[in-house]
Amino acid sequence: MKTKNIFLTLALALSTTFAFAQSIVGSKHDMSALTWNAEGEICITCHTPHNSQAASVGAPLWNHAATATATFGLYASGTLDANVGQPAGTSKLCLSCHDGTVDLEAYGATASGAGTKMTGVAMLGTNLATHHPVSFTYDTALYTADGGATGGLFDPASKAEVADLLFGGSVECASCHDAHDTSNTKFLAVDNAASALCLTCHNK
Repeated sequence: MKTKNIFLTLALALSTTFAFAQSIVGSKHDMSALTWNAEGEICITCHTPHNSQAASVGAPLWNHAATATATFGLYASGTLDANVGQPAGTSKLCLSCHDGTVDLEAYGATASGAGTKMTGVAMLGTNLATHHPVSFTYDTALYTADGGATGGLFDPASKAEVADLLFGGSVECASCHDAHDTSNTKFLAVDNAASALCLTCHNK
């Protein structure tokens, strides 16, 4: 019996450790205490177990109104070999709050919110020309076009850390930012000390 209790205690300790290692609780994405969140729930502003917005793709059981922006301004550079398209998938879901066109409280059965929109540095707007490009394919073809071994990118086919950051083979907002990770203030998917996140994909 004593041995069983020791194992049970250890299991609970481990589960608690992993449960809070990456969590939305207490982060800027935890909107449970805001006045417009009548339910007081943490997850409901983005996800729901029932009656989700099936038309939205890229996230499980999505519950927030989509961005109203049809055409975003896109990043462009003479050194960019990628074909950057309009934000799609998970990036478009992130922009449903971060482009500032949709009320934060426009979720679930609520057709529209009360006018509470994203502000400050978190509000990217609809012109993404000054932000890292998203929604482009990052594969061996791009690696080759960028100069291969002497270029500026790693080949995702031979570097698992790169492939792990991609969504269906594409770079998206969530490639760099993990919306559920409170281990750093910018929700970075990889700690960027000494530019570690940047250097996961970039070879210089």
